Amino acid sequence: MAAHNELGRRGEELATKMLKDKGYRILERNWRFNDLEVDIIARKDTKEIVIVEVKTRSDDSWMSPEEAVDKKRRIRLSTAAKAYINYRHIDVSIRFDIVAIVWNDTRCDISHIENAFRPPMRVYGRNGRYYI
Repeated sequence: MAAHNELGRRGEELATKMLKDKGYRILERNWRFNDLEVDIIARKDTKEIVIVEVKTRSDDSWMSPEEAVDKKRRIRLSTAAKAYINYRHIDVSIRFDIVAIVWNDTRCDISHIENAFRPPMRVYGRNGRYYI
């Protein structure tokens, strides 16, 4: 496995543990629809689904992990979220979070950014209502 893939896998493991420790129930990991993927889909004491993008870096001197979730990535996550709610036949609101991890040799910094962004496209449920 390439080093960046291993770093990403370790980051997703750490993000999953952190979310569980915060009381989230993990519904899916690495959920795929065609060429789209969502790192983590979770829920916590509410009726909303939380779509979590995990970004792990070994160095943030060039760009922070959360800055890497650009407009193109937000569109892909929104499309995947719409596919998920349609595939699972659920009718709940959706929230988009980012877990940003900077992992170097001496320490690991992790931050959970709730409501990190609003989707650049509308995501509709089965009843046609706009969510988010």
